[in-house]
Amino acid sequence: MTKPRKPSIPVTITQEACLVDGSDAEFRKLIHAMLAFSARLLSVRDGFGTLVSLTGIQYSTLVSIAHHQDKAKLTINRVANHLHLSGAFVTIETGKLQKLGLITKTPNPEDKREILLSATPAGLELLKKLAPDQQIINDVLFETITRKEFELMRSIFDRLVDNGDRATLDLSHLIARQSKG
Repeated sequence: MTKPRKPSIPVTITQEACLVDGSDAEFRKLIHAMLAFSARLLSVRDGFGTLVSLTGIQYSTLVSIAHHQDKAKLTINRVANHLHLSGAFVTIETGKLQKLGLITKTPNPEDKREILLSATPAGLELLKKLAPDQQIINDVLFETITRKEFELMRSIFDRLVDNGDRATLDLSHLIARQSKG
C-alpha cells in the first residue's frame, strides 16, 4: 500500500535568506514566535498601564514623553513617530493624559501650529513609582539576551518596523483591489 502524498503547499516567502533548503518552515516558526512574543509584550505594556491606572497605550505615550521631553522640543508628531502611531491617535491619547494631569500641552511659541508636550511632576512621579516593578518584569523578559544579541535585535527590529509599514501599505492595496473586483 502506498502512502498518500501530502498536498504541496506553496512557500509563503521567496526571500532566500528566509528559506532553509527551499522550505519556509523555519520562517513560519519565526513568525509564530514573533507573534507570541508580541502578544506578551502588549500584555506586559497593558499590565504596566494597569498598575498606574492607565491603558497600555497611555502608559507608552507617557513614558515616551517623559524620556524625550528634555532632548528637544517634543511635539505630537515626534511622539507619534517614536511610537509608530498616527498623529491623530497621539493627539487623542495626549488629551486624555492632560485631563489626568500627567502631561502638559502648550503651543509652540515658534510655530503656533505645533503643540509641545511635557510630563508633569505628577506624571514623572507615577513613572518613578512604577520603575521597580518595570525592572523586575523587563529583567525577566530579557534575561537570556546578551549585549551583542540586544544590539542585533535593536538593529533588526528598527528595520522590520519600516518593512512592516511598507508591507501593510502593499497589503491594503491588495485588499482594496480585491474588493473592487
